[in-house]
Amino acid sequence: MPSYHIWTIGCQMNKAESERLGSFFEHLGYRATDAAENADVILLNSCVVRQSAENRAVNKIRALQSYVRAHPDITLAVTGCLVNSDTTRLKKDFPYVDFFFKPGDYPPWLERPETTVTLPQNPAPATYVPIIQGCDNFCAYCIVPHRRGRERSRPVKEIVCEVRELVRRGVREVTLLGQNVDSYGHDLPDKPDLADLLEELDIIDGLVRIRFLTNHPKDMSDKLIDAIARLDKVCEWISLPVQSGSDDILKMMRRGYTAAQYRRLVKRIRHTVPGVALSTDVIVGFPSETEAQFQETAHLLSELRFDNVHVAAYSPRPGTSAARELADDIPLVVKKERLNVIEHLQEKIAAEINGHLLGETVEILVESRAKGKWQGRTRTGKLVFFRDSHDYLWKMANVQIGKTSPWSLQGSVDTSK
Repeated sequence: MPSYHIWTIGCQMNKAESERLGSFFEHLGYRATDAAENADVILLNSCVVRQSAENRAVNKIRALQSYVRAHPDITLAVTGCLVNSDTTRLKKDFPYVDFFFKPGDYPPWLERPETTVTLPQNPAPATYVPIIQGCDNFCAYCIVPHRRGRERSRPVKEIVCEVRELVRRGVREVTLLGQNVDSYGHDLPDKPDLADLLEELDIIDGLVRIRFLTNHPKDMSDKLIDAIARLDKVCEWISLPVQSGSDDILKMMRRGYTAAQYRRLVKRIRHTVPGVALSTDVIVGFPSETEAQFQETAHLLSELRFDNVHVAAYSPRPGTSAARELADDIPLVVKKERLNVIEHLQEKIAAEINGHLLGETVEILVESRAKGKWQGRTRTGKLVFFRDSHDYLWKMANVQIGKTSPWSLQGSVDTSK
């Protein structure tokens, strides 16, 4: 039986696509192997959103050069956002790679069956479901629209059918994925939106939780916010990247909103969805960012107090408008200083937010066990650990929190619930 090995870095979309590619190979009679040297097909799923991710992908490809040349019967393929529509340069740089194919596609050297099984073979209780590919926003720093193309939504019926099957196989929580999930459906004939899709998924028996990401502040509608508040299975957790607190920087980033508009959106969300947890993304060191503009970002984070902040130092992505038009003029040492400021600020805020849960009982969906501890997340996305001799895998557990930190919570099963 032929075997395959998939190496993945990057976002949840990449992870979901790797799961489906694995299922595709299984459907064709391949078996998975954890070691590349034992595989007949080696597939690398790449990411180039940040320079560090691109470096890892390139280094991985180069590391396989001598091995695949010594084993000519092995097929080496690369997908993900490293691959654009013109692969001429990639083929020149990596002539020992047999195939390059765009993210979201299937291996071009294998015939795709008419009814391909695209679901994970052994799904966990929580899994990802892509609902829209590509992005039409073309933010100045982002390579995604150039690599994944324009927005393409999957039909509602297709997604509902997939989720029903996942639930039949044991999945209890799904996270709907898209580079901009708020644009879902605008390109479909009957123009459904994300709120309509959530309505359909909320009535699926056996499904316990629904999440979705990533949202774009300029596209998040009141209808969607109301759906989050109203639908029982939709979790009170929203990823809402702000990127900067400076209007001048937001304009250069081509984000399509101001800091004041973002603040009003957060206020509306928190008023409509009590207890909601908010996560955001921030880029520091964007071209020409002054100290005063950086402080506007820090002030916004201090004011709005997010549960999670993912911060990255700007690095130019070839092919984006920022890389073409703006000089990367912020010294690396300054970028690192600003990144550290945000990280320390958020650590303090997260510690205070999580500290309020001390002594409280939270419901978690248990996903795994490691080093003697069960691990799962609350509806608001908080990571919780607890010890117990009973089997809680894939089950719901009520845990009383006895210890908090900025990054996770620990406790014990509350037997009174």
